[in-house]
Amino acid sequence: MLLIVVAARRDSNLLKRLAGILTCLLAVTTIIIPFASAQTVVTGGAGGAYFKFAVPANWNGDLLMWNPGLDEVPIAPFIVDPAAPLAGLSWEQPHFSLAPLQFSEGFALATTTRSSNGWAVFKSNADLQSMLDAFVTQFGAPKRIFVNGRSFGSLVAINGIETARLGNVVGGFSMCGILAGSRTWDPALDLRLIYDAVCSTVAPIPGGAEGLPPHSNLTLQQIAAAVNQCTGVLLPGALRTSEQQQRLTKILSVTSLPENFILTDMVFATSIMSDLVHVKLRGIGTGNLKVDYGDDLINSTIKRVTPDPSAQQLLEDNYTPRGKVRHGRIVSLHTDKDGLGLIENETDYSSKVPGTNFSLAVALETTPSHCGFSPAEITAGWESLRGWVDGAPQPSAASILGTCEQAMAFGIPGPCRFDPGFVLPGVDGRFRPR
Repeated sequence: MLLIVVAARRDSNLLKRLAGILTCLLAVTTIIIPFASAQTVVTGGAGGAYFKFAVPANWNGDLLMWNPGLDEVPIAPFIVDPAAPLAGLSWEQPHFSLAPLQFSEGFALATTTRSSNGWAVFKSNADLQSMLDAFVTQFGAPKRIFVNGRSFGSLVAINGIETARLGNVVGGFSMCGILAGSRTWDPALDLRLIYDAVCSTVAPIPGGAEGLPPHSNLTLQQIAAAVNQCTGVLLPGALRTSEQQQRLTKILSVTSLPENFILTDMVFATSIMSDLVHVKLRGIGTGNLKVDYGDDLINSTIKRVTPDPSAQQLLEDNYTPRGKVRHGRIVSLHTDKDGLGLIENETDYSSKVPGTNFSLAVALETTPSHCGFSPAEITAGWESLRGWVDGAPQPSAASILGTCEQAMAFGIPGPCRFDPGFVLPGVDGRFRPR
């Protein structure tokens, strides 16, 4: 998604708003925390992915694996340039990160880039295993392993916990996780085909259920321009034509997506979908043959697609979480209005994983964001998991809220918005049954 922001900066004033929207969606609160110097830092590469470790002088024997979001390079302090993996590495903190706290607590830290782009769970377990093997060679086997992740990185973490052979994995920390896994492609397909049903005569985007045609040279700016031509989503409401507003309203009403996520989600449903279909699956992995969209016009005009059985199975295998975490304990944070990592991801996963292994806290927000947590909220999630694994009672949303408020009392920026009474929505609302 960061590529959209970079590309949009080269284009016209119309697309500057796209950059602003996506920057807000991806931004995190700025905070500087001193980072103690590492006793040992090792960087290297294996299997096409690069990795970085740091082990503190007071290493407690535990290893924490960090997994960033989709198409993000590892965020600070794990800065790795795949073109020059041994250059430009820094532990400085341009954005809030838990790493300084975790390092001071005695954890060894590790992160790896990915040997595959896009929907990278096809190779992510191998990347984690290569990283772990290199760590063990340098430092010996860790006593315990924590696997943390943000957004798509949370799915990588869950896949690692459930199916990789990483040793004694005792904890996972998920933020805005895509925990429904491959099922998240169902609403992506729906959005793409709903767009076609509403906009194909006004601002067509080629590709349909395959996202974009193979080897398409359609740019992200052109995708954004087409969506804007149809819906006026980049324009102030007063400047949209009545037809644009009607088309935008139709798309929003059927998908139940926040308006400020339509462009981001359309990139997911076009360019990233294209890579999934043409490179990774070599076929369409999800369909909508019998989906009821709750709208007569859409039901009668939308293209109906049958998935390729082998591609469908391959997509399910890469990866649909099953909740088999053994003795691993997971704390998951989500915002209630996330338009990319839908809150229904938590509904889906919580129905599979044993309740005694899974604690969830949902933050209520006024403006929809993706991973828009405050530093205090993130700190509370991690500290709640760490305490739980070390013998404290299983955390609840109420106790995580209390930990967040304690973090604020120690000067970590809030707010604390977790709602102990939040009720998860039904998963079939936006993950319409296939």
